[in-house]
Amino acid sequence: MTGITWRLVLTGASGGLGQAFATALAPHSSAMVLVGRDHARLDGLREKISKRYPAMTVRSVAGDLTETWVQRRVLDVSKTVPGAINLLVNAAGMNDFESFEAQSAATIERLIAVNLTAPIALTQYLLPLLRKASRAQVINVGSIFGYLGYPGFAVYCATKFGLRGFSQALRRELSDSNIAVRYFAPRATRTPLRTPAIAAMNEALNTHEDAPEDVARMLVKFIARESWERKLGFPERLFVLLNHLVPSVNDRAIRKQLETIRKHFPGGRNAAPECKGVDV
Repeated sequence: MTGITWRLVLTGASGGLGQAFATALAPHSSAMVLVGRDHARLDGLREKISKRYPAMTVRSVAGDLTETWVQRRVLDVSKTVPGAINLLVNAAGMNDFESFEAQSAATIERLIAVNLTAPIALTQYLLPLLRKASRAQVINVGSIFGYLGYPGFAVYCATKFGLRGFSQALRRELSDSNIAVRYFAPRATRTPLRTPAIAAMNEALNTHEDAPEDVARMLVKFIARESWERKLGFPERLFVLLNHLVPSVNDRAIRKQLETIRKHFPGGRNAAPECKGVDV
């Protein structure tokens, strides 16, 4: 889809990865609706983009996307953008690295609401606007953990598997329309979602971490192409393939990592339930 000027809605815009996405997409856009929870960071990003691209329409919506009124506010603001919205990037997310036994019910509920329910709801709200464009895209930002279940991330993986399934099903449902639904899957990235515990575990396991700016550049390239999904990183793509073809290979490899993974659980094996997730 080269040669298209984007009029986009970007969620998670006040987070580290969302800010990088906004900066990378701005040169290719004529209008942006930036959505995030952090009012100050969102205002700063809007002012930065408006100053650099004075001809661009830049709007912002600050609030918690799990709340219906915020989703409706995004719809209302999107209607004020000149021309039809033609790109929705669902990038808001939450993570929580912990033993499943130690996760509180509140954390589990929040993970599902932020990572799965909210993007599904917002997509449904915005579909009528996206249909008005000649060509449009919905990009759901998932994770390599949307293909590969991993200890310490059981519910997070469930939400990303769910988001990928939603993306694939809706893509097929809309395959005869002007809207392409796609799934973008980063690997470990240096953002606020990467807590000190996750960073320490990644270092111990020699897990590569991408800079947000590099992920954002790959997102821009992905949007311009036709494939329905993009998995970032090697050997991560190999692990995903093995997980599909011979999952027992990954089972054995991850079993060997279990002690190291458990050592980095924030509260240890028997931690008291505590909500540690961070929204972007």
